[in-house]
Amino acid sequence: MTILQIPVANAMAWLLAFAFAFAGAGIFNAMGGAVVQAQFLPWGYPAWWNFISAALEMLCATLIVLPETRIWGLALGAMVLIAAIATITWRREYMHLPPGVALAALIGIELALVVTH
Repeated sequence: MTILQIPVANAMAWLLAFAFAFAGAGIFNAMGGAVVQAQFLPWGYPAWWNFISAALEMLCATLIVLPETRIWGLALGAMVLIAAIATITWRREYMHLPPGVALAALIGIELALVVTH
């Protein structure tokens, strides 16, 4: 299936890469400074954890964009999201769940598209 001559799997991969890299993820965590660092503290992470999170999210985005490494980027993204969802659930901050769950669902759909092709 295609959308404007772009395969759905490729379009969805770029959407996921954008979400990991820009939409409140990689760049935000890397450049957010003390405000972002302070958000990780109540969850039990050290103040510098935002840089680890940013690096993993940017790596996910990079791997997802490249067709040869897409499956690895999706797997890494799934692990990052499982950790995020587990942390949010453990800390009972359920209002933070919808973006992570939505992104996890997109990863599941993309994985299904990649595996079937």
